[in-house]
Formats: sequence, C-alpha cells, structure tokens
Amino acid sequence: MSLLDMVSGLSQAGVRSVVIGGLAARAHGSTRITEDLDVCYDASPDNVRRLAQVLASWNAYLRGVEPGLPFVMDERMLRNTPVMTLVTDRGAIDIMDVVAGVGTYRDVLAASIEVMADRLAFRALDLPGLLAAKRAARRPRDLEQIPELEALLEMRNRMRPG
Repeated sequence: MSLLDMVSGLSQAGVRSVVIGGLAARAHGSTRITEDLDVCYDASPDNVRRLAQVLASWNAYLRGVEPGLPFVMDERMLRNTPVMTLVTDRGAIDIMDVVAGVGTYRDVLAASIEVMADRLAFRALDLPGLLAAKRAARRPRDLEQIPELEALLEMRNRMRPG
C-alpha cells in the first residue's frame, strides 16, 4: 500500500487532515524518501470519530510497542493521545492535532496548498510551514532537511513573476 493510498483512504472516509511530513516535502520537490505518512488532523468530535474508525479498520497499533499489548483505537484513545506513531495494515502513519512551529489543524490548514498526485487531490503543508515545523522539531533528521527545503523555497520564489 502506498502513502497516497493511505491519503486517499482518509479522504474517502471524510477525515479532514493535512499532510505535513516527508510526503509534503516530496510534493514540493524534496529528494528524500519517506516511509510513513504524517498528518495533522482536525480534532473536532465528528472528525476524530471518522479518523478513529479508519485507523481501527486498518488495524492501527502503536509503533515500537510490543505486539499483543492491549490497545483499542477509538475516539477516546485519540482524545486522550492526540499525537501517535502507528503501524497499520496499510503502512506507518504519524497523527497529530497540533504541529510544533505551525499550530493547530486550523493554522496548518491555512498554511497548506492543494497538491495533485496520481489524480488524487490533497492538502499539504506549504514550504514555509514545513520549514517552521522542521525547525521546531529540532530532530537531527529534520534539521538535516532544512537546507534542501530552503533551496526549494528560494528557487520557487525566484520563479514567481514580479
């Protein structure tokens, strides 16, 4: 299952989310390969319910946790643990309702663009938002990607008329 298939599955279920990680960077021209889907989701009750249903149908389980430990993916789990790294039947997914350096889903949505890939339209965090998130995360792998994202932003700005 591809990351785009996961994005499509979320979209088909009516889950309001914005792609924020490596797939968003790829949409802007990054050369880095990503193995998981990172999304910021709307934490409204109806959206949390839809997200929990999709993740449960994908047999979501906490990544890095010993298999077999009790885990129930439901609305209560999402409300109590709004940031999770999960493995599913469809692939790995990281979900969060707030993005450090950017803000809540509403802020992330305002800092997103529409992307079209393989006839699938979805929202992805824009380059300035990605840069803010990478800087705020301060993880070595995020900091290593900043020069490439800055170069992509500079190139995009130079190509704009005016």
